[in-house]
Amino acid sequence: MAAGGVWKEYESNEISHSVAHHLAAIGELTIQHGYARVSDVARHLQITRGSASLTLKALRQKNYVLEDENKFLRLSPEGKKIVDGILAKRKIVRTFLNDVLKIDERQAEIDACKVEHLLSEETTDTLLRFLEHLLSDQEVPRSFREAYWGLEGKTDG
Repeated sequence: MAAGGVWKEYESNEISHSVAHHLAAIGELTIQHGYARVSDVARHLQITRGSASLTLKALRQKNYVLEDENKFLRLSPEGKKIVDGILAKRKIVRTFLNDVLKIDERQAEIDACKVEHLLSEETTDTLLRFLEHLLSDQEVPRSFREAYWGLEGKTDG
């Protein structure tokens, strides 16, 4: 891909940050309370009911969210698959940032949340394999971790 066209890949991502959070909110609310309504999603995300309603309407049209006769929302199988993937990506990125790079937990969570929906499956799978190896008890990864973490706080000058 030409360097000039790479930026367009960001825009072609069907799952935006907002969509990811709306879907995850429905999943969380359903687990916590057994149901989710538009007003519950809005309150959970700290947005207006109107804003939540517009996004959720689009998600129903894409068949990511189902609504019953009582206006209770639930994730469709496709919506659940998306949420599960996003949460797995968030966990992998957070683990890398916190356990490998030693970014504090709160910042690691914030940064993981920012990129979770943008990573390709290829990148996610590769990062997971890298983490599994790097965080293993094998001698070479352990030596690398000790050497890398030993550099913390040291400067060239």
